Amino acid sequence: MNDSLLSLVTFLPTFAALILVIFLRGEDEMAQRNAKRVALTTTVITFLVSLFILAGFDPSNPGFQFVEEREWVMGMTYKMGVDGISVLFVMLTTFIMPLVIWGSWGVTKRVKEYMIAFLLLETLMLGVFMALDLVLFYLFFEAGLIPMFLIIGIWGGANRIYASFKFFLYTFLGSVLMLVAMVAMFVQAGTTDIPTLMTHEFASDTMHVLGFTVIGGVQTLMFLAFFASFAVKMPMWPVHTWLPDAHVQAPTAGSVVLASILLKMGGYGFLRFSLPMFPIGSEVMTPLILWMSAIAIVYTSLVALVQEDMKKLIAYSSVAHMGYVTMGIFAANQQGIDGAIFQMLSHGFISGALFLCVGVIYDRMHTRDIDAYGGLVTRMPAYATIFMFFTMANVGLPGTSGFVGEFLTLMGVFQVNTWVALVATAGVIFSAAYALYLYRRVVFGDLIKESLKSITDMTSREKMIFAPLVAMTLILGVYPSLITDIIHTSVENLISNYETALAHGASVDQAASH
Repeated sequence: MNDSLLSLVTFLPTFAALILVIFLRGEDEMAQRNAKRVALTTTVITFLVSLFILAGFDPSNPGFQFVEEREWVMGMTYKMGVDGISVLFVMLTTFIMPLVIWGSWGVTKRVKEYMIAFLLLETLMLGVFMALDLVLFYLFFEAGLIPMFLIIGIWGGANRIYASFKFFLYTFLGSVLMLVAMVAMFVQAGTTDIPTLMTHEFASDTMHVLGFTVIGGVQTLMFLAFFASFAVKMPMWPVHTWLPDAHVQAPTAGSVVLASILLKMGGYGFLRFSLPMFPIGSEVMTPLILWMSAIAIVYTSLVALVQEDMKKLIAYSSVAHMGYVTMGIFAANQQGIDGAIFQMLSHGFISGALFLCVGVIYDRMHTRDIDAYGGLVTRMPAYATIFMFFTMANVGLPGTSGFVGEFLTLMGVFQVNTWVALVATAGVIFSAAYALYLYRRVVFGDLIKESLKSITDMTSREKMIFAPLVAMTLILGVYPSLITDIIHTSVENLISNYETALAHGASVDQAASH
């Protein structure tokens, strides 16, 4: 079973999508219910099967495990595998998707197509985290745009067409440069095998391009090409502007997937490609990226403070939290990268839950305007409690997973650049400001609006959707070694190889100068 376990987990959702395409007909209530049941059952089974990956994973082995390799087309190889860095993103994806489907129980428009889009999206997201071949990775990475484009464009809000095209164009154009770099990598290394490319030494001699001196040479140029794609995907400031529009227009389930999983592909890309394959280029660009990240944390937190739309506020909050991730990754030390990975996983639970919180009251009132609410605690005590919990987790309250990720990241960055760490720490204060400001205006105060006086509290189904997210946020907050023990060896190996490559590059430069 281990020989094809990854493929089984990856393509189970696609198999269910094909069943819906072939066998389900009509748009009556029974057909809609069947589509939802098939999608939910499949995502739950996918999660249960993925537990075998986690159970059989050896954290002490820094290499890739459960590796599958088969001849594909035109001499290309279908190769899948997971290491300590990617296995947890696989688990995050399979964990979130059943909650996303269950949270979509109220959808009534083109339900079959809606479920098919999410099932295909799950396959493509899992493929990104498992692919060990450049071509395969690129296909999964880019194909994931299509279902999300359709989810926003068909089931989104009033301005959905604009938001879907903006999302698609930003992310697609960023990836074009990555494709050019991948072709150059194949030409130089003669392979598209990712583990082989991670040990290949790309040229790092200083060169001149269009009158500019490029320190780090080919490595820096390739780094920038990949950076263009991953920075947009994260998204990093200043290429973040597509995200608030996409979040605001996307249906609740689309926003949850976008925040919990899709944004993490950028951070994963930096860890899988940028640091191991272009270490010299990474070092050259590190000061710029650290300051871009610090600016992103402060700037987008201030922008979040003035938002009137709940989704937009949480979207800007996501950009700020991803700033901690890029800082931690390019600190390139154990605490920094551990913190960055932990922050991505933690943000997956917390941000996804916050968008679900918005969805709960949007389903009742059909508005996301903060001024339309107030005093909900008197009518929705269960909702107020859960919303408060995830607001505190988003701020980084000790005892929640949000604290651990930010603390580890700031520890790592402090060792590299104290000024960047100082500016980023100010973002913690701003995050408390906008998060508590949102909570106070929505939940506290007098219930004076007539439209809110008949609003009902959360249903049993809604509470059960939040229960696993609450559990994971608490468990990881008090027992973070559940994550750090799994990623430690792989991160240690990544840092060791990175430092060795930098030392080798420095010795080559010295020999050349003599």
